[in-house]
Amino acid sequence: MLNIVLFGPPGSGKGTQAAKLVEKYGLKHLSTGDMLRAEKVSGTELGNRVATIMATGMLVSDDIVNEIVQSQLKTHAASVPGFIFDGYPRTIEQAHTLDGFLQEIGTGVSVTLFLDVPKDDLVKRLLQRAIELGRADDTAEVIEARVTEYNSKTLSVASVYEGQGKLQKLNGIGSVDEISARLIAAVEMSSIKG
Repeated sequence: MLNIVLFGPPGSGKGTQAAKLVEKYGLKHLSTGDMLRAEKVSGTELGNRVATIMATGMLVSDDIVNEIVQSQLKTHAASVPGFIFDGYPRTIEQAHTLDGFLQEIGTGVSVTLFLDVPKDDLVKRLLQRAIELGRADDTAEVIEARVTEYNSKTLSVASVYEGQGKLQKLNGIGSVDEISARLIAAVEMSSIKG
């Protein structure tokens, strides 16, 4: 299986690039952001808890996110050539949990693609996206909280995959197609190595 962790700060273009990689490789896209937004509007008790957490810009607990991801892996593992993880793992603990989940289905992370984008560009992208998509949760204050949360809790996840020799840090500035080409080249290089 080809399993890609697409890694980078909020606004780095993970969702856009994940769609390109899904198109290229036929992978199942697991976007925790999309899954959590769907849960948020579900009206369930869990959905209401998720909504409250997301409104502050903080990260949803590992337990909740892990449960959602494990369910998706079990549901789709037999029918897809692999997965692309977008927004997961966000903590070192989640990275180790993901390794365990993948081992359970006889596979592992193939490559981690790290989209590196300067903070000023992230803020501009997120504010523009809020306007274009009508995302009420993307206010300047929430964006600042999300970037700070990412830097303090999530950035360290890269070290897990770097230690495994699976991290590819790539320039996240450029056109969608330019960035896609960089990502595809990194995936192809990792396939040759692996």
